Amino acid sequence: MSQNAVSAKSARIKKLVTLAMLTAVTYVVMLLCKSIPDVAGFLQLEVKDTVICIGGFIYGPVSAAVIAVVVAVIEMLTVSGTGPIGCLMNVLATAVFCCTASFIYKKHHSRNGAVIGLAVATVALTAVMILWNYLITPLYMGVPRAAVVEMLLPVFLPFNLVKGALNMAATLIIYKPVVTGLRKANLVPPSHDVHAAPKKLNGGFWLFTIVLLATAIVTALVLMGKL
Repeated sequence: MSQNAVSAKSARIKKLVTLAMLTAVTYVVMLLCKSIPDVAGFLQLEVKDTVICIGGFIYGPVSAAVIAVVVAVIEMLTVSGTGPIGCLMNVLATAVFCCTASFIYKKHHSRNGAVIGLAVATVALTAVMILWNYLITPLYMGVPRAAVVEMLLPVFLPFNLVKGALNMAATLIIYKPVVTGLRKANLVPPSHDVHAAPKKLNGGFWLFTIVLLATAIVTALVLMGKL
């Protein structure tokens, strides 16, 4: 076997190991988020998309979609009571957010690319899920469509914006240390080291991220009736 073939095989194995690790971590994060109070009695705020975005930023949107599907199916089979329709909505929401962000980041591999990708992903998540909640929620919740329409702006709109903002801020905060750790473990090639640019502290970036995270947390507490 040639050296190139050995290197390619090693890279595939490392990719599978990394994706398996990220899938396991995503499932654990999903379980931990089950302890967070629901919004409107049935909407679960969670940050598992943060972990999936890390996989997507490293390996691309297809890898993000694979993690999203695997975790959603395992969740349906183990802890979720929403059945196949809930699983479909779960996959759709996660894939829209993570695949959109990953696609843009792979095209613009920089800190600005990450911010823009995650921001666009938040908007895409909100738009798509408002439409799909309008179409699907009456079917599996057993409520009139008119009741769902009344919830679109006061409930579904802020819920998805907050969910996207939480995952956006968390991804911006932890992506670099996670990828650096994976690189040191020789699981991710050096070329995947995040935002390869300057190592100097970017005050504006961190101020934006912290304000975004704080705003999302406060708004989430309001939506959950805790403030």
